[in-house]
Amino acid sequence: MDYEKAWGCIYEIITSKKNVLESVVHFLYSTFSAYSWVGIYLVDGDELVLGPWKGQQATEHIRIPIGMGVCGAAAKTGKTEVVEDVKKDSRYLACFLSTRSEIVVPIWKNNSVVGEIDIDSDRLDAFIDEDKEFLERIAQHLGDFI
Repeated sequence: MDYEKAWGCIYEIITSKKNVLESVVHFLYSTFSAYSWVGIYLVDGDELVLGPWKGQQATEHIRIPIGMGVCGAAAKTGKTEVVEDVKKDSRYLACFLSTRSEIVVPIWKNNSVVGEIDIDSDRLDAFIDEDKEFLERIAQHLGDFI
């Protein structure tokens, strides 16, 4: 994947300021074949609430307490979480039997985590450094739309 070309598409979405969160989710899901589920969770008090998402099926995890699971951990620490094998991480909240790896990237606004990008993959160890850097770059801009 050409991450700079993908960034150009994301930049167009962000600068259009129309349905940005939904458009970013759709772009990531439809562009990166390793991404089997893409969602954005929004912070609501002491919980994460599922916002726009795209994938084969819905998750049962519509609300996640901050601090619980991989998503909750990323929201609590404000640090990106990359799980190479979800079966080996006791924090993982199973959504789909097919999921093998996950990345969760916090979205910041005014020095607080206000949301996060959550991506599952059916591939083991699917997320490389370029994915992490690319998604963190996107997350830096999404806070303006939350």
